[in-house]
Amino acid sequence: MTGQDLPSLLPGLLPRLWAFALRITGDHHDAEDLVQRACVHALERVPQWQPGTSALSWMYSIVHTTWINEIRARRVRSRGSLAWDDADVEAIPDLQASTPEDLASFHQVFGAVDRLPEAQRFVVLLVAVEGLSYQEAALVLDVPIGTVMSRLSRARRTIGDQFRHPARQPRGADGAGSTSGACEEDA
Repeated sequence: MTGQDLPSLLPGLLPRLWAFALRITGDHHDAEDLVQRACVHALERVPQWQPGTSALSWMYSIVHTTWINEIRARRVRSRGSLAWDDADVEAIPDLQASTPEDLASFHQVFGAVDRLPEAQRFVVLLVAVEGLSYQEAALVLDVPIGTVMSRLSRARRTIGDQFRHPARQPRGADGAGSTSGACEEDA
């Protein structure tokens, strides 16, 4: 594949890009805007697409970087909350859920993932939800593969602790329990 193929590939990638954007933004409008901006950035930067790189992984990287830049811009402008709303989590369809118990379990898992620090949440979404390899996730996030493995390990441990000890909820770096904020340390 070459950069010339990107315009023809983008329509097929949009559903997965939009689902990823919805998971990281927690808002339908923000997700739509994020995907649109990422597609424009990608089309403007087609020559930067490395031969042999998955178009989907490259687009995830652009979506991620665009979102981090948006978070920084929002902080500067001091507006908007980055916390997910429960209604947004429920709005993500799961065709595999067949019983109310299944739906309740999925809601609990989404809630647990949502409470992770942002850096861990991104890794979980890329590896566990989107199915990227550790190497692909490392390329998307522009971090070493060991960082991906470390963040995923800590995320799994944190989620396990949430289910073993439901009264103890993890708190963000600011002590407020939100997932907004800059990515945690790389190690």
